[in-house]
Amino acid sequence: MTANRSTALLAAAILGLTAAATTTASAAARDDVTIGMQLEPPGLDPTAGAAGAIDSVTYANVFQGLTRFDQNGSVVPDLAERWNISSDGLTYTFHLVKGVTFSDGSAMDAEDVKFSLDRARAADSVNAQKGLFAGIAEVKVLDPLTVQVILSEPNGGFLFNLAWGDAVIVAPETAATNATNPVGTGPYVVSDWVKGDRIVLTARDDYWGDPVSIRTATLRIIADPTAAFSAMMAGDLDVFPAFPAPENLAMFEGNPEFRVTVGTTEGETILAMNNGAPPLDDIRVREAVAHAIDRETVIDGAMYGYGTPIGTHFAPHNPAYVDLTELSAYDPEKSRALLAEAGLSDGFTTTLKLPPTSYARRSGEIIAAELAEVGIRVEISNIEWAQWLDEVFKRRDYGMTIISHVEPMDIGIYARDDYYFDYHSQAMKDLMAELTRTTNPDTRSEILGRAQRRIAEDYVNAYLFQLPLLTVSRAGLEGLWENAPTPAIDLTGLSWAE
Repeated sequence: MTANRSTALLAAAILGLTAAATTTASAAARDDVTIGMQLEPPGLDPTAGAAGAIDSVTYANVFQGLTRFDQNGSVVPDLAERWNISSDGLTYTFHLVKGVTFSDGSAMDAEDVKFSLDRARAADSVNAQKGLFAGIAEVKVLDPLTVQVILSEPNGGFLFNLAWGDAVIVAPETAATNATNPVGTGPYVVSDWVKGDRIVLTARDDYWGDPVSIRTATLRIIADPTAAFSAMMAGDLDVFPAFPAPENLAMFEGNPEFRVTVGTTEGETILAMNNGAPPLDDIRVREAVAHAIDRETVIDGAMYGYGTPIGTHFAPHNPAYVDLTELSAYDPEKSRALLAEAGLSDGFTTTLKLPPTSYARRSGEIIAAELAEVGIRVEISNIEWAQWLDEVFKRRDYGMTIISHVEPMDIGIYARDDYYFDYHSQAMKDLMAELTRTTNPDTRSEILGRAQRRIAEDYVNAYLFQLPLLTVSRAGLEGLWENAPTPAIDLTGLSWAE
């Protein structure tokens, strides 16, 4: 054997070993993630439930819509690759992505889009955001990849509305069972759900779109803040978006094994009041409640300083936000005077029903003490999430509650007579109708400002703070949303650093 021949064989052997090592390293790269979440969704159909936890699991992962929100809050194409809008703003023609399939293998086409939108706006619709679709006059199928949506009047927020989780596209054959066996067009399927413990999402091998890096995601339900902290420290979790123990963030921030981010959400945290139940049906009493609360004390005590005070139902990071906190500034003397004016010099007693989120339970204790200072006695009931949805949201069996409304720019709920606040305002309905007809951004901002002031001056609720997105993750996990423009734990961009 010649020297050149020996050298060539040796080089080949080394290259072979290197290639094998590279292949082994690639094969060993992590493709799973374990995620903590505090609330368990009551079901997994975003078109038939109001809980934000449904979207947290399914948005972009299991279900997709014609449009979607990206992590910056922009509306971008999803199942519709492009669209045309008629000059009068009434007709939207959507051109669908070719080759899309549901996770059961069936094709998604324009008939499914028509079915989904007609179902959402039907008289018997159980969609929690049915109002998003109220302006649709007709949905036409032009061909399998083209669908036309005709509006009864121009709607400057129509593409925004279609990006909500409530507007995802479902198939008529599987729509009825999506709550327990979701079938969507997204890159993941629900492969396991152990109630009270975990939900497991597995990547589809037949997914029609770009491949995802995370093949298995286990979402563990951990309601207790102390348990959430322990699970992160023990390595049982890789990430906890909406981390429920802000008092422990400092312990992660100084540790190179973790990454802590503080982002924004669309979550207006409010002390909601039942406007239809005496004595809270009296605006003077609701105003008295609002002036009895020191927002800074609540933020410091319940959120350890994380959170932005708000005086209306609108996100402070939105350019159209108006700071109205002075309308309900902390003033216990004014609260007592208002109660006396309403004939309640001795105060009154009501209920305060609190869902299991840590921000609600912790805020509730502080607010109960503040209300007691002006003679308002609250009977606290700590209830589970399913109870809250039934008793408070559905049956309005409550006096007060604390909740964060995490849906994007949802001030329109104040124009709904059927909403759990039981607030009825023709002025608010007119403002929302005017907003819908308006496409000019500056004019829309002006209308939104008037709407914010309307509900603040009506003291529909006591507005507390904008919920921050506190996320703790393992170093090396990339692609996490820093902000939450909609409730979502979007797995599609996640990966582990090499």
